[in-house]
Amino acid sequence: LSLSDVQQALLDTVRQFVETELYPHEDLVERLDAVPPELQRQIQAKAIEVGLYAANMPETLGGGGLDNLGITLMERELGRAGYALQMLVARPSNILRACTGDQIGEYLLPTIRGERHDCLAMTEPNAGSDVRGMLTRAERRGRDYLINGSKHFISHADMADFVILFAATDVEQTKGGPKKKITGFLVDLDSPGLEVRRGPACVSNRGYHQCELFFSDCRVPASHRLGEEGRGFDLMGEWLGATRLTVAATSVGRGRRVL
Repeated sequence: LSLSDVQQALLDTVRQFVETELYPHEDLVERLDAVPPELQRQIQAKAIEVGLYAANMPETLGGGGLDNLGITLMERELGRAGYALQMLVARPSNILRACTGDQIGEYLLPTIRGERHDCLAMTEPNAGSDVRGMLTRAERRGRDYLINGSKHFISHADMADFVILFAATDVEQTKGGPKKKITGFLVDLDSPGLEVRRGPACVSNRGYHQCELFFSDCRVPASHRLGEEGRGFDLMGEWLGATRLTVAATSVGRGRRVL
């Protein structure tokens, strides 16, 4: 695989950013198990300045417009630094591109600009890769949904201000038996009935915390539903597949740092 001049320039830019803007703060984060707020703002501002922030989003929306190869190269270099620091060079969840209407101005565009921060909540104590096994439910109540259940291993939820949530809204009968219909929602983390707790510590993730979310009659407006009701599984398939590339690339970067 040979890189174009543009791709090589991207790789060099990200590598220099990691070595000059992230590496120097790793010992501090290791000691504190946290990133001080002022340092968060500093790294985010620098990432925006050099054009690395939201590089996975289309240019038409204000992002960097990188293709899959460009994002993979970027993730490989960012992966050489600890998660707590490299995640500050935000790559918002691609699923936000499914936003419509007022959601675009309320969630999508502010997240690309660095004014808001997302986290993604699918995994549950009894439903990891088996997404259809989730127990968290969202029941329609007039113009709202009432959400009850829990999620765990939700990365950096303590640093986000809204969650992209997936919950079961119905059950359909198929030849293979009953299957839950999954729906996506945009839920502000300060919503009544939603509690965020620090989850168990994870190896090598000092400062980058796994969290648990608990929903107890959490009321979410129907206008905050992401996509059509019952089509959340389709949304996942359309927008989240590329994350397997980024996880793999990050792992390669970690391996290179160790070596």
